[in-house]
Amino acid sequence: MMEEVPTSVLSSEPCHLGEGPTYDVTTDTAWWFDIREGKLFEAHLRSRGIRVHALGRMASGLGRIDAERQLIVAEDGLYVRTVADGAMTLLCPLEADNPATRSNDARVHQSGTFWIGTMGRKAELGAGAIYAFHRGKISMLYPRISIPNSICFSPDGATGYFTDTARAVLYSVPLNPATGLPRGEPEVLLRHTGVGGLDGSVCDADGRIWNACWGAGRVDVYSPQGVRLRSLRVPARQSSCPAFVGPDLSRLLVTSAWQDMDQAARAADPQAGCTFLLEASARGRAEPDVMLA
Repeated sequence: MMEEVPTSVLSSEPCHLGEGPTYDVTTDTAWWFDIREGKLFEAHLRSRGIRVHALGRMASGLGRIDAERQLIVAEDGLYVRTVADGAMTLLCPLEADNPATRSNDARVHQSGTFWIGTMGRKAELGAGAIYAFHRGKISMLYPRISIPNSICFSPDGATGYFTDTARAVLYSVPLNPATGLPRGEPEVLLRHTGVGGLDGSVCDADGRIWNACWGAGRVDVYSPQGVRLRSLRVPARQSSCPAFVGPDLSRLLVTSAWQDMDQAARAADPQAGCTFLLEASARGRAEPDVMLA
């Protein structure tokens, strides 16, 4: 049964492809991207003040380094961004020699290791991969990924999750909690059936997995065993990624997209691309900082 929870629009600027939300609890600031338009959104939740930063390239993920700096996952590499002035400095390239791919889903492990997905710009079969940025170096974890999504981690850091949306399977993999790197092979946690597809995910403080179901206008909540516990309605069909926000991390920010929608489809889905706040009665978890070395 679909739950209707109190929902508000945080940003009414429609994102072509809204993705990569994260939240800095120290400043009460949410960040997310419009990948296709090369934009970074900054929202101060208490005031509802929003700024939009033009990045000059497609980007999809952000990890906080410290109070002054962020690590941006972009189409051609990882950039250190200075919060005060928005200056971006290339730290290391990632598939920069392959113009057919771009970055997609990403999330920071409790150890400070950054997991990063890439994919074909036209979602070509098997064109992408999932990488780990660990102690200043990038290593490939899983090749031949079509649409990497749902990268998230259990509260104890001992389990990682990811999906290839094209395969409709959510995988779990045992991790070394101290490094965020795999210590075993991925196993199938659940197979998605029905309307929509597995998109971005985040784990709460109790280990439940909150997944945005692309094409179904909802967020599904799964147990660590892969049992669906809740489904929360999102007022845009292409819900893309959730993040816990607010001082007590009890609210859910959800991005969405109007990608691949014609004029008639957008008229039928007028809030497509908006960014929402759901009063989810959740117990979220603060995102860790990314470690550069």
